[in-house]
Parts: sequence; C-alpha cells; structure tokens
Amino acid sequence: MRGAFESGICVSGLVAVAAAGEKLGSVVVPEGSTGLATVCGASINGVLLKAGVTSDFRFGGVLEIKDRQPRRFVAITEYAGTSTDPSEQFIQAKMTSVGQAARTGSGKILGAFRTIPAPAREVVQEIKLKLSAVGINGIYALGDISEPLCQIPVALNRVGLIQLGGLNPVAAAVEAGIEIENIAESGMIDFAQLRDYREL
Repeated sequence: MRGAFESGICVSGLVAVAAAGEKLGSVVVPEGSTGLATVCGASINGVLLKAGVTSDFRFGGVLEIKDRQPRRFVAITEYAGTSTDPSEQFIQAKMTSVGQAARTGSGKILGAFRTIPAPAREVVQEIKLKLSAVGINGIYALGDISEPLCQIPVALNRVGLIQLGGLNPVAAAVEAGIEIENIAESGMIDFAQLRDYREL
C-alpha cells in the first residue's frame, strides 16, 4: 500500500483507521480486523458539484499507465450496467498491477472516466490545484475540448477527465497477498478524522 501512496496513484494519501468494534463511515469493523478507509473518487464529484460543475460518469476501468502517464483503458465497466463498484470487480478478478505501477511507473491501475462541459475546464483546473493543496490528487488527466482522451472519444463541447480509483492502495495490498474485505463507498467521514498514511 505504501508504494501506491508514495507514487501518487491514489486519490489521496489521507486515510482513516479504526480498531475492531469501531465505526468507519457506516461500517463497524469486525472482530479480528483493522479498518482502513481511503478517500473515494466520489469526493471529487461532490467538490465539482458544489462549484457548479456537472459531469457525466461514463465508466470505471483498469487504466494502463506508462512512465507515470495514462495511456489507455484495457477494461471498462459502465456505471449504468452494474450495481457494485467496478473497482471491486477488477480487484477480485486480479486485473491490476498497482504495485508494479508504483515501483516502475508502468502498470495497470484503477481509474474512472467522466466528461465535463467545455466551459468548466478552467474551473476544474483551479479545483484540481485547491484539492492538491489539501492532499487530494484524484484528478489524473484532463483532456482538451472535444478531443479524445486515452483513446476514448469525447462529444462536441465536452472535456474528458480521468480520475484515480480510491481503491488503488487496496488493490496493491491484494496483489501482495493480503486478505482484505472491500466495502466501497461505505459512508461519510469527517475530513478532520483523516491522517497522513505516513503517521500510521
């Protein structure tokens, strides 16, 4: 997990931790376990909406990166076609190589693709900088107006946006053979409860 945090291929290096019997969001940590919550990409959606930026979530997928740059999605699941988080499906299917991507800059990580209205591009760039200042770096790539992004076509007067998956650190742990139960998008946590992963 540490490698995923250090290499910047996760939404944030901020996490929340809870012992058995304590709550993280809406989940009570079971006996014999420790709970770890990562920042979900949906948090960015909330910030964009509050700034008046609507977006069209297209799909979640496995994003191939090379030299720390996004290249293409090698697997996708449209949000309209699933009742579970696509990231969980890809982790269970062992389709990621987040650990390798963290070490070498090349591999397969979790990501999501959405589009925003063209006039909002500058606003999103400003939001990206503000989020980064508080430790949230989930906006991985922002395309040009009406131009494809990572080989994904974008409609006229729209801009493609690639978000990092909040479960990338979890995927790295699963790849390393650690037994983990994922409970994606399991509630709200006060920002003040989050701690830098290096403090753990």
